[in-house]
Amino acid sequence: MSEIIEYCCEPDSTAMRIDRFIAGNQNNMTRSAVQNLIEQGKILVNNKPVSKNYKLKCNDRITVEIPEPQILDAEPENIPLDIVYEDNDLLVVNKPKGMVVHPAHGNYNGTLVNALLYHCGESLSGINGVIRPGIVHRIDKYTSGLLIVAKNDKSHVHLAEQIKAHSFTREYEAVASGFFKETEGTVNAPIGRHKTDRKKMCVTAENSRNAVTHYSVIKQYGGYAHVRLRLETGRTHQIRVHLAYIGHAVLGDDVYGRAYKGIDGQCLHARKIGFIHPTSNKYMEFTSDLPDYFVSVLNRLERM
Repeated sequence: MSEIIEYCCEPDSTAMRIDRFIAGNQNNMTRSAVQNLIEQGKILVNNKPVSKNYKLKCNDRITVEIPEPQILDAEPENIPLDIVYEDNDLLVVNKPKGMVVHPAHGNYNGTLVNALLYHCGESLSGINGVIRPGIVHRIDKYTSGLLIVAKNDKSHVHLAEQIKAHSFTREYEAVASGFFKETEGTVNAPIGRHKTDRKKMCVTAENSRNAVTHYSVIKQYGGYAHVRLRLETGRTHQIRVHLAYIGHAVLGDDVYGRAYKGIDGQCLHARKIGFIHPTSNKYMEFTSDLPDYFVSVLNRLERM
């Protein structure tokens, strides 16, 4: 059965956004999870539905209906994992190129989640729903590299808050097309869903969210460049969209640029990840070596 929780807005919470208020009072809920409940009509203020940015008034009566957990559709699969670090709260996994992070239309098995369910059993956070247990953040199917996975809801919330506060270190390396006149810089351009192609993102002022990517050139190869990128925000396809926006699409990206013979998808690797551990409160940082496909591309460019 669903769980019903009720609150009354006290004076010190007046003018606070409803999603922030509930996330602050429910330690096992992120703001995005709260916003999903608002969209489903599961959160009412004075018995009426509200928007996620509703600002509370003193003595508002808030009712939160937390649905009963769904039965997980994803099945455990004995898929080898490259685990860089693991403890009782989290894992850091090095995802190979070509692996989908969680089940979705067209990819119901063989995903990172299927592998995690086999490795961790029930020891995964449930905040992001039944299809994405433990998944705090994602990287694309054809992007390789480091991901953090939460083993419990407390860790998930702690890590998600760091991502939201931009204190979570995420550094990538890519091979980009074109010659960079400026060897370092920042792309500060909002990203939203493409109007006509709903599978694509784009730089747009409409229904978008702010997005910031910092880049520096490691080495140029005539018409290509090996680039280091640091995310300040984490929007869908952010690096791919931003580099294409400034005329330097990621090599092999057939969505925002063009395919490259010899590799499937974009030449993009999540090289470094850093965060404050949810239990020890100590900063931890991990680095992944460039995978073989990436090194092979660099070697080919060296010989051109």
